[in-house]
Amino acid sequence: METRACTRHVRITPRKARLVVDLIRGKRVEDAIGILEFNARRASRVIAKTLKAAIANAETTQNLDVDRLYVKAAFVDAAGMQKRFLPRAHGRATRIVKRSSHVTIVVDERQGKE
Repeated sequence: METRACTRHVRITPRKARLVVDLIRGKRVEDAIGILEFNARRASRVIAKTLKAAIANAETTQNLDVDRLYVKAAFVDAAGMQKRFLPRAHGRATRIVKRSSHVTIVVDERQGKE
């Protein structure tokens, strides 16, 4: 039975977060935590926290075995944007878009032998 965890309105661009999420998709949970722990990117902290929440959800609500869990799906969607303006030459202004994202991780119990 699959279990999910979502972290919403994270102040990191979806493009940067997807690079980290692609590293853990399909991996065992222990391997995914190890990858995220030693990854230098800023998004890996948020994704590791979301993954640990998904593991806790699977353990408490579904009574699944943590040793048999794997990352079934992991994706990052775009959230709202903060729009700011920066003064430029000749009285003009340019728009700065600060993007945010929603991180979703789905874990499931692997069937059969590993």
